[in-house]
Amino acid sequence: MKEKTYPEYTTHYPLLIKGCLKRPLTLYPDDIAMVYRNDGGQYSRFTWRQWHERTCQLAHAMKSLGVKPGGAFQPGDRIATMALNHHRHMENIYATVCTGAISHPINIRLSLDHMAYTITHAEDKLVFFDDLMLPLVEALYDRIKPAVQGFVYMSDKPGLPKTKIEPLYEYEELIKGQPTTYDWPDFSEDTYAVLYYTTGTTGLPKGALYTHRQVFVNTLGMLTSLYLAPRLPDDPPQQNQLVPLLIVPLFHIHAWGAPFYHVFAAAKMVFSGRFTPETFCELVQTEKVNTVALVPTMLAMLIEYPDIEKYDLSSLTRLSVGGGALPLGLKRKAEKLFPTMRATSGYGMSETMAGVLSAGIKRNMVDWPEEKIDEVLVKTGVSRPMIDCRVIDENGKDVPHDNQTIGEIVLRGHWIMEKYFKDPERTAAAWKDGWFHTGDAAKVDTDGYVIITDRITDVIRSGSEMVPTVLLENLTCNADFVLEATYVGVPDEKWGEIPMALVKLASGTKATEEDILTHLQREGVDKGKITRWMLPVYVAICDDVPKTSVGKYDKIAIRKKMDEYTSKAKMVRKP
Repeated sequence: MKEKTYPEYTTHYPLLIKGCLKRPLTLYPDDIAMVYRNDGGQYSRFTWRQWHERTCQLAHAMKSLGVKPGGAFQPGDRIATMALNHHRHMENIYATVCTGAISHPINIRLSLDHMAYTITHAEDKLVFFDDLMLPLVEALYDRIKPAVQGFVYMSDKPGLPKTKIEPLYEYEELIKGQPTTYDWPDFSEDTYAVLYYTTGTTGLPKGALYTHRQVFVNTLGMLTSLYLAPRLPDDPPQQNQLVPLLIVPLFHIHAWGAPFYHVFAAAKMVFSGRFTPETFCELVQTEKVNTVALVPTMLAMLIEYPDIEKYDLSSLTRLSVGGGALPLGLKRKAEKLFPTMRATSGYGMSETMAGVLSAGIKRNMVDWPEEKIDEVLVKTGVSRPMIDCRVIDENGKDVPHDNQTIGEIVLRGHWIMEKYFKDPERTAAAWKDGWFHTGDAAKVDTDGYVIITDRITDVIRSGSEMVPTVLLENLTCNADFVLEATYVGVPDEKWGEIPMALVKLASGTKATEEDILTHLQREGVDKGKITRWMLPVYVAICDDVPKTSVGKYDKIAIRKKMDEYTSKAKMVRKP
């Protein structure tokens, strides 16, 4: 008798994102899945069953609009979103990817030129947008209309606006009357699911495509990292349910993969629409949020919020910082405000579908003094499960683990981008000898932790030496009187470049430029963390430090206005 087997349902059973979608529906269909507070203060709540039914309705509606799936390494239709974080955005993500099409969140903070480029380059078939984005879409309309076949308007209020945009569909009317079940198809796990474009700080944005397999394995990797981390003696009890507040925009690599691993974990997801310190505090208090991920600039805004002590934020026990380095000083300031919370750092980029390194502690460190543990938790980190990471020199050799030698971070693993969408030249530049070159300069300490020192393009080259600006930024932010700080190189005939600090002071402080130099001398040079020639020659105290659309310090913008900043800067030492 010939043996009949089913490898497509066993050894070759495809890893598809619909597996994330099904899990909470099976286990907790009537639990609250999502809570959304809109800008008017109105709350919407959906159980897993209700949210799944709406997602099914949207899938049927998109099929009626002609959305076509892809196949193995063959892109399906791209579906763009220009939206805040809310349940409709989540419905769009899952209805798109689980039918085999590609979810493409648009960074609504990019320039009009770059937004128009990403939409036309991706050839987005449909654009879903919030009512708040109407003026933005109207400004883009004439430039993107040839590529886009339809627009979908999302709002809590019924009706369509008067606009030149066509064809325009109303979201709630579009899904009304559609079936509340959907037979989610099986297809190759190598079908593309999501498309992310970089912020285009060094040229036109680049598109990174990821398959269902990559997204699913990334989801498992993120959850594995969370539950394998050693616990400290004074850590709060492990929660039975995650209650995350999703404030990192979904256009930023789908909030670092949050829609996938939080749905898989059956977390109760809380959305605030636009981020403000007030709504953050309100939602943490009312929904008992226990975990949040944010960028350093958001954390700085919370620290500066004068009414923060009016709220009960004791439920918050975990805070992850990404999109930029977590200065030790900022971490300590935050933990004074949130005494039950521990802040940690991590690292990822558009080309790595978010996290690839994280700054967790090792088992042998659990009894270390708190101050020493804090110093570990603000490092860039060690590789997440299933990711290989090296720091190499110009000859491709691993740098020594001496906490001094600087090289470039290179990566490979299950969810590292294979290629840029329709961009073979920049793909070839990024991939060399089987390793993805990140463009980030770093060193490795004696415990094996990677510590980013700079973007290679941002390193200040003074004489024959490299000045690591991230290290200087972190040391500067350790001062109680500093809220934010960044460093750039000022052109100099003798040295090539000399370092200048741009500093935003904490509220109510009256520190001077000399105070900043004194702090760096005491905490950096005297303690052997930096050498004297790395100290800033100029210090500019600013009302605000320029940032990119994803909250990183915008050193390109600073360089474009170099004369303006040097004119207000004070020379604090001779080069």
